[in-house]
Amino acid sequence: MTLREKIGQLFILGFQGTSVSKEFSHLLAFYKPAGVILFSRNLDNPFQAATLANELQSYASQVPLWISIDHEGGSVFRLPNGLTPLPSSGELGRRNSAELVSSVATVGARELNAIGVNLNYAPVLDLNTNPNNPIIGERSFGVDLDIVVRFCRETITAYEKNRILACGKHFPGHGDTNTDSHLQLPVILHSVKQLHARELQPFVQLIGQNLSAMMTAHVKYSFLDPVYPASLSYPIQTELLRNQLQFKGLIFSDDLEMAGVTNHVDLLDAVLLAVEAGTDHLLICHTETQQIGAMEKLYKAVVDQRIAESRIDESLDRIMRYKEKYLMPYTPVDPHKVNDCVGLPSHRQIVETVTETS
Repeated sequence: MTLREKIGQLFILGFQGTSVSKEFSHLLAFYKPAGVILFSRNLDNPFQAATLANELQSYASQVPLWISIDHEGGSVFRLPNGLTPLPSSGELGRRNSAELVSSVATVGARELNAIGVNLNYAPVLDLNTNPNNPIIGERSFGVDLDIVVRFCRETITAYEKNRILACGKHFPGHGDTNTDSHLQLPVILHSVKQLHARELQPFVQLIGQNLSAMMTAHVKYSFLDPVYPASLSYPIQTELLRNQLQFKGLIFSDDLEMAGVTNHVDLLDAVLLAVEAGTDHLLICHTETQQIGAMEKLYKAVVDQRIAESRIDESLDRIMRYKEKYLMPYTPVDPHKVNDCVGLPSHRQIVETVTETS
């Protein structure tokens, strides 16, 4: 790969519309990003979603795209028009059935597979320790460590069996915050001892079970890094996650356009800080000018030797290892068969088992 192509493989980008615009097609062809993230603004129905996935993949050269989504269930659900509406993790946690969790996750995985999605930013590994938390709540399986770990493992296994990379979030724990990192930067002041005893435990245990991907939190843990949130922090990503906890998988940022970052650090500077911290995949989900500026900024930083090309190669090696596992050989999906795989009565019966008895 050229240096520009290597740089592109670190970025996952959002875009507008339900098809690929001329402008975004040029961006895909020139910068060759690692993948895209889909939102409700991109999705009308399963047939259109599958068609879009094929269209996006047509712009990839030899390396297929990650086509990613937040498909947690409950309120975080991007395509209600056609896919089976999954229950929230909180509902599943209250049912306390690993078999039911596995069945629901299998429904979600098979339906995403049918529309061409190969990366899901789920499950939420956070413990729901703060009842006043405005952003986690029902997205977590609960406050009980054993339940959270077992059910996250069941979810991850179901997705991986269907060749969808599951990305746990939000390291090192977003459950005990009072604010929403989409709107401002949450700050955690409690001790390292409490973090290791409680919030960090789901991540530690799932790393021990070979978790493949992790998303960092736009949360500042002052006792670990007094300056930057986890998403931009070398002490948290490299010293804690890589060195102490021996995590070997992919590190994803959350969307770098969220106010938890941009209220404090310019987005283009945040990109360099995230790479220096240890991030493999950088998410920029909304603004094309910011996406182009970020890729150019990182390219220049490598050319100017602020960031060593070997640092880019380190992430690229990990990225290609997982792309080879989950994406290669790549086979397009068939939009004409997608309705045979999604929203089925058998799928809805599984979901109804949860919602009727939770």
